[in-house]
Amino acid sequence: MASILIADDESRISGFIDKGLRAAGFATQVATTGPQALELALTDEFDLLVLDINLPGMDGFEVLERLRGSGSRLPVVMLTARVELHDTVAGLEGGADDYLGKPFRFDELLARIRLRMRRDDAGAAPVLQHRDLTLDVRTRTAQAGGASVELSAREFALAEELVRNAGQVLSREQLLSRVWGYDFDPGSNVADVYVGYLRQKLGADRIETVRGVGYRLR
Repeated sequence: MASILIADDESRISGFIDKGLRAAGFATQVATTGPQALELALTDEFDLLVLDINLPGMDGFEVLERLRGSGSRLPVVMLTARVELHDTVAGLEGGADDYLGKPFRFDELLARIRLRMRRDDAGAAPVLQHRDLTLDVRTRTAQAGGASVELSAREFALAEELVRNAGQVLSREQLLSRVWGYDFDPGSNVADVYVGYLRQKLGADRIETVRGVGYRLR
């Protein structure tokens, strides 16, 4: 199981990321200060670091500088409300692998994390398959029963979550947080609506409703 270090002092944000990544199958740990983030990142116990810039004790730029200065090649996704061009350039030139501004959608963060980890692991497959359903996560194309199916970005993200967790029941709350982001409305029925769209495009009986819980790919 891949392990991700989350460095963010906003408990609402770090808790949301932590919950979402655990639900996606990652092991996680949260650091709330710059010195703590650097100390943990240098242990070689993690596969990727999600790093906020505005950390107490030592900001994210300094954490990154010291991390790279130590020779560490740990993939780093910087996550911050500071999205001015000079900040983005400073982060990337300082050794960050990616840069994502707040507010963000969890599905985008998850996609970027998976992309960085795929690049770090050349053996990772870019194509997901469950029975006769195939998703190419690089080209964002889908096939069902040997025929191409056109999916919107959100439909593809939902299909990807279902395929990656085939056979497992995913609650509406899990789907909302992973596909629609941390600012989702828990009372929204958008997940049900999009499951309906996928059923129309992929086959009505492909996605099973587990009454009172959520959905799973048969």
